[in-house]
This record gives sequence, structure tokens and C-alpha cells, in this order.
Amino acid sequence: MYSGDLLKLRRIDENSGLVVLDLCKQGSSVNSIGSAFLQELESVCELLEADDTVRGLLITSSKSTFVVGADIFEFPPLFNKSAADFSDWAEKSHALFNRVENLPFPSVAAINGLALGGGLELALLADARVIAQSARIGLPEVTLGLCPGWGGTVRASRLAGPMAALEMMLSGKPVSSAKAVELGLATRCVADAELADAALDLLKQMANAEVDHRQLRAGKQNAVPDAKIDEQAFSAYLKADYPAAGAILKLVMHHAPLSFDQALAAERDCFITLGQTDCAKSLVGLFINDQRVKQVGKQAAKAAQPVEKIAVLGAGIMGGGIAYQAAVTGTPVILKDIRQEALELGIDTATKALDKQVAKGKMDESAKKDCLSLIEPTLEFGGFDAVGLVVEAVVENEKIKHAVLTETEAKLAPDAILTSNTSTISITTLAQGLQRPQNFCGMHFFNPVPMMPLVEVIRGEKSSETAVATAVDCALKMGKTPIVVNDCPGFLVNRVLFPYFNAFNRLLHDGVDFQRIDRVMEAFGWPMGPAYLADVVGLDTMVHADEVLQAGYPERMGHDHKPIIEELLEQGALGQKNGHGFYDYGNGPRNKVASQQALDLIAERVEKQIEISDQQIIDRMMIPMCLEAYLCLDEGIVGSAAEIDMGLIMGIGFPKFRGGALRYIDHQGHDEFAARVDALSTLGSLYVLPESFRQRSLSGQSFF
Repeated sequence: MYSGDLLKLRRIDENSGLVVLDLCKQGSSVNSIGSAFLQELESVCELLEADDTVRGLLITSSKSTFVVGADIFEFPPLFNKSAADFSDWAEKSHALFNRVENLPFPSVAAINGLALGGGLELALLADARVIAQSARIGLPEVTLGLCPGWGGTVRASRLAGPMAALEMMLSGKPVSSAKAVELGLATRCVADAELADAALDLLKQMANAEVDHRQLRAGKQNAVPDAKIDEQAFSAYLKADYPAAGAILKLVMHHAPLSFDQALAAERDCFITLGQTDCAKSLVGLFINDQRVKQVGKQAAKAAQPVEKIAVLGAGIMGGGIAYQAAVTGTPVILKDIRQEALELGIDTATKALDKQVAKGKMDESAKKDCLSLIEPTLEFGGFDAVGLVVEAVVENEKIKHAVLTETEAKLAPDAILTSNTSTISITTLAQGLQRPQNFCGMHFFNPVPMMPLVEVIRGEKSSETAVATAVDCALKMGKTPIVVNDCPGFLVNRVLFPYFNAFNRLLHDGVDFQRIDRVMEAFGWPMGPAYLADVVGLDTMVHADEVLQAGYPERMGHDHKPIIEELLEQGALGQKNGHGFYDYGNGPRNKVASQQALDLIAERVEKQIEISDQQIIDRMMIPMCLEAYLCLDEGIVGSAAEIDMGLIMGIGFPKFRGGALRYIDHQGHDEFAARVDALSTLGSLYVLPESFRQRSLSGQSFF
């Protein structure tokens, strides 16, 4: 009856009057809803409305999943439309979905795999939904800074009740098939193999008037005049910087007693308002960046050579974490150290990570045992001639790393790839003295390895494309997101982070209380302020990295005063490592109080007490970081703005709703950002706008 690139419509047989709409996006492993899908759906509607022989519609998917949601790549141009054009799009979309819902015959959706966001909203158009046992449904739009925009807030809240629907929408988490039936969002749950037959059987009952589809249809549209919505129950989801959750809560409270058409109009207004916020633009941009960075990684990995087994040198917490990550994703790994107690620590680190997976129900004890069996602890180099890639993760000391790398290289097969997990030391420098520097590159994991998704793959001057590609491929197989970085002091993440700490030190010397700075930056969106972060990382680690960055960029990253962190370290403070830093942790790492030692030290060093607003603190902290991120792009250290912003979000917890350092500049406007930098130019080289940025601004270029 109809054959498009995304939809196909056919009769089940010649006599029953039942038809199947198959969701079958060509050239993709999943179905998503975009402008082309809506155009084809409109054509299908016209055919069905004009054919009086049709008695029932079955909506199915030929993919392993129903519909994963809207085509999010189409959102940025949509959000940049005028309010009138955006509103027109929303009205037309709702009108089309209403046409599907109001076809003059019954309909059933057969849900397999996932029905998320727009996919669930599409399924809700049917009079009934049969769901496969393994399937899940959800409305995760809040994670993009949005509300459901195709009638989901209305139909879901009227089928499941406002409280249950709000829990789904505000958490953004999918629910199981059994829960879907319990909530009334699905009619029946059946074994996966029985889905097609069960859905067709229900459609036949409806077509033969054995089941009243009109009553089912009305259930999605009737108002809920006496809805009792407990706002307090959702307080944990309400964050000032993420406006979507609060907007969804207010929306459902507002439209529950309204007519169906009025409720849909309210949803459209909410979706349009949220779509124009910087938060939604950042979170949608973050999703798109993530997809693009993964594609870049997959492309880079095409030149990789196969690796069946890896080795990790250095079995501390970091080495144990890397070994765990390899084993849990199915790669055998040799874990080597020169001390038995270090090997025990590494295995203990891996075991604890696996225990967490067991506790979460993601694996059982048998799977845990199988995973541990893939890790081979050793004090010798036996078997290194059979590994395809080695990750050196010994102490962050250039001489020690040189010695370990040169000794290890002699034990490897000629084509094996050797990598260093250094966080600061130049890969080009570490390659000196190696016999095969072309087989060497950096592979910087972040701590704790099981939780941190980023791996910086660092290309030294002599690193071959094969070496870089193989490291990228191994990172991908470990479930990580690799970003390729050209060698420079601090690489990407630490290079961008330490101007932020330099700015922090200058604020301390200007008499600004570190507790206030932490509060302001946490309110800005950081998971922890700079003083607290320094304690968590470790003051010794901070000082070492800072020295590397100072040596690499003396003009920009040198200090006007001796860093307070350095002086605290000299007095024996390490941060959470020994319970004393900017804060004291006598009652455990989660219970911090300002350290009197730190307060006294800073009081001795303060030369002045400046008056400063919270916004000025934000500008003084963020501008050096943003400028360094721009320089990394301008110098070609990283290939794209998307990779820089994703690196900062995944590596140091840059606030997601702000999208990354370069998107943060975009949202301010390049002229406004330049004006803020110029206003602070008297503070020194950390606050000097590069001429290339000024030229870019004049030409009207944005990063995204």
C-alpha cells in the first residue's frame, strides 16, 4: 500500500481489512522520528483515511527496537527558528499525531526493544499496546532539558495517572514491560516470540467489536479533574539550573483538569519555551557531540591492528582499574608489578569494582569469577611476547617511566603497541631512547577508571597512525570514549584545568575565602569547588601537575605568588589522602570542615582584601579555562570543538547544562565574552584575549 524509506504499509491479507504499518528506517539499525518520518507518516495517514476497506491498524517495528526517540540531530535548527515558526512546527506535529490517533478504526502498537521519548509518544497514539517481555519504555526528554513534545505529557498522565507519569518524566528512566502494564501504558505483556501474534490477535478482537477500542481511546484523552499531585515527592528532581523538571511538574499540574486540546496546547507552549533555553541547547548539543566524538573514534580505529590480549604495568589502584576495565569487557590482561603487595592491591581494586556490579545485579558470582580469571597477576615478564598492547601505569616520574618503558619494549613482539598512562609527561619525551618510537603513544585513563568514561590518546611526534588507532580501538573495546590529542604539556584536560586553579590561587591571595569560592563554583554547576577538588585529587598530585604546566607555558601559567596549595603541601597536607587539606576530613571523606591550618596559612599570605561579586568570581575562574580550551582548538591540539567540550565534561565534570567551555562562550556571545576578558586584562596574561579569537568574533564564527 505504501513503501517509503522509513515506513511501509501493507495488508495482512486480502479479506480481513487489517493492515500493518512497519517502522523500518533504511540504512539504520534503529528507528527514530525526524522530519522525513513525519512526512511519510502524513502520506500513510492520507491513504488510511481514504480507504474505507481498512478495519484495523497494527504498528510494528522490523528493527530490534521499536523507536529510540526523536532524531535529536534535527533539534538545533528547530530551536533556532523564530518563535512563530517553532510554534507552527509544534502545531503541525500535534495535528499529525492526532490524525493517527483518531483514525476511524482500531489500532494496536506492538512494542519490542525500546520505545523512548517520541517512540513511546507514537505508541501511545494506538488504542492499545502489547509489549514484549524484554522491552522497556520511557520519556527521557528531561535529560535533554525538554519536556515530551508530541503529546506524551498528556496521554501518559491520563493513562498512568499524573503522579506515576511524572515519576517517569522527571527521572527520565525507562520502566520494564511489567511496570508498563501496571501503569496502564501497555495493555498486555507477552513473551518476545509471541509479540506479533498477540498484537494481531488483540487487533482482531477490536476490529470484531469484542474489545471496545473507543473506550480505550477515550482513556487517553479524558481530563483528570481531581488529580492529587504531591509536589514535594519530586523535590529531588528539581534543580535551578535544569529548568525542564520544574517546568514538566508545573505543566502536568496545570493541564490535568483541562480538555485534551487545551492540554496539548499547554504542552506545546512548554516545549517551545524549554527548547529556547541555553540549558536545552547545551544538553542537546552534548548528546550530538557525544555521537560525533564516538564516530570520530570509530573512524580513527579503522587503522588499528588486532589486539587479543593486553598487559598493564603497575598494579596500584589505577593499574587495577585498567585491568578490571579490560577484563569486564572480555579482554585477557596481564597485570605486572615488582611488588607482591602492589599486585594484591591491583586485584583487590578489580575485585571491589566487580563486587559493585554484582550488588547492582549486573552480573552474578559466576560471571565475577570468570572475569577475574581473565586477569593474570605476575611479578615477571613471562607472556609479554604475546600481548598486542601494553599500558604503562607506574608512578608519575619521568626517569622511572623511561626505565620501565625501555625494559618492557625489549620483551614485546616487534609490532606490539606500547602506551603510557601519564597524565602530564610529554609522550615525545618519553619516546626518546625507545627502539620503536613509532609503536608508542599515550593512553591517559582517568581515576577512578571504572567510573570515568574518558581516555586521552596522545600522539607523540613519532607515534604512527597504527599505534594511535590501536590505542583508540582498545579504549573503545573497554567501553571508554577516546579523544585523540596531539602531544603538549598537560595534553587536553589538565592543560585546560590548571589555568582555572591558577585563577583560584590568585583569588586566595586577593583575600577571597576558599569556602565562598567553592560555594560560588558549585552553584555555577561544578560537582565540587576548586578547593574541595584539589583535596580529592591530592595536593601532591596537584603540585606536580602544576609544575609541569608552569614549565610548559611559563608566561601564561606561571604564578605571581607561591601557590597556596604548594605551601599546604610543604606543611604536610595532602587532602583526602591524609585527611588534611583545604578541609579536614576527620569524620571521613564526605564530612569536611574548613581546615584551620589552611585558614591560618592563607591569612598570613593575604596582601589585600578585595570586594568582589559572585559573578566576578565566576568570570575570574572560568575565563582562563575557556581561553585555554580555545587555544587547544586554535593550535590543533584536538580536532574539533566537540571533542574539547566532551573531554572537559567527561574528564573534569564540566557542568553538563552549560555544554562545555566553548559552548559556554557561544551562549554568552563572542563579543560579550571578549568584553569580559578585556575587563580583566589588568590581571595579567591569564586574561589576554588571543588575536585569532578577536578575528573569529569579527567574522561571526561560533564554535557550534
